[in-house]
Amino acid sequence: MSHGDLVGPFPEGADPEEYDRLRRRVLWQLPMGLYLLGTSSGEAKNLMTLNWAMQVSARPKQVAVSVESSAVSHDLLAEGGCFALSLVDREDRALARKFVKPAAHDAASRRLNGVAYETAATGAPILAAAVGWLDCEVRQQVSLGSHTLFVGEVVAAGGGRDAAVLRMEDTRMSYGG
Repeated sequence: MSHGDLVGPFPEGADPEEYDRLRRRVLWQLPMGLYLLGTSSGEAKNLMTLNWAMQVSARPKQVAVSVESSAVSHDLLAEGGCFALSLVDREDRALARKFVKPAAHDAASRRLNGVAYETAATGAPILAAAVGWLDCEVRQQVSLGSHTLFVGEVVAAGGGRDAAVLRMEDTRMSYGG
């Protein structure tokens, strides 16, 4: 990576590459869940592994997800105006790797990449084996450079079974920073 590829700001006198490595290490230490983001537009559906999600409002109940602008799910979300966030059991951590690329959709068997899904009220797919899930209608979009922040109002929820939920540190995956 050349200095031209790095994004500042950098403290005066700091080596940009060393500082960038430090900054990424600290950002990777932020505790984050690992979820499956379900998106749909018309008949098209996708599940995508996502770690940038959080509740951002209590009244109304709203959740924000940050999705890379070049992702298939980004376009489906922008067109469809809805998303579902599936919480994954730690024991099902292998599922996270199944959805790092666009999913093959078999509508007849209701499967994405061979994994069963259910359809939320909004039309977004929900992992059938989800510990819990939130179905959301998009209320706002904010362009943030490489990503778009989608804020959705929770219109339905389900699951809520008692289980340890998958976190980024449960895998060898890293993203961001």
